[in-house]
Amino acid sequence: MRFDIITIFPHILDSYFNESILKRAQEKKFISVHIHDLRIWTSNKHRTVDDRPYGGGPGMILKVEPIAKALRAIKRKKKSRVILLDPAGKQFSQQAAKKYSKLDQLIFVCGRYEGFDERVKKYVDEKISIGPYVLSGGELGAMVILEAVARLKAGVLGNAESLQEESHLIEGYIEYPQYTRPEVFDGRRVPSVLLSGDHKKIEEWQSRKRRSSIF
Repeated sequence: MRFDIITIFPHILDSYFNESILKRAQEKKFISVHIHDLRIWTSNKHRTVDDRPYGGGPGMILKVEPIAKALRAIKRKKKSRVILLDPAGKQFSQQAAKKYSKLDQLIFVCGRYEGFDERVKKYVDEKISIGPYVLSGGELGAMVILEAVARLKAGVLGNAESLQEESHLIEGYIEYPQYTRPEVFDGRRVPSVLLSGDHKKIEEWQSRKRRSSIF
């Protein structure tokens, strides 16, 4: 699967994409990540991507022209989707990640400053937010969505069984608590049922905790 990120800070996420699961997934060709500098698609010598808003107001607005040009150049796959990272967008979920994982290409448009020229929305498929709060840009949102989708692709996780018992596997589902050695730490013990060897009782305990493990 191909991921494309359009940003004015093309190196802002380098360290994260070059570590751990995402690094291995790229090396093994399960996914590819392409980060694009929006300024490439500007038409003046100052590589201007923003301008003052018509009608007045604080801050600067990202221009529609370079974003439209970038999307025309980047969109390469038939099964692709363009996501605008926007705090006013639909909130991202595990169910959305599962839907996106069926695609061949996912393109993220990351905002900065006071937002986008409204006409940008003509060139995207949907607006997505990662939560009811505001960040300085869309890059962290793109990274969150990318990882959530990438780990659902075959081969990305070393053990595919890791996907079978996860929080948010279905809406409202929270995984049961997990324990490992030592058996006792700071006076707190591992639940005795997990040490019993009785698989039926362990499964019953896990089932109860799935329903009640909501923070």
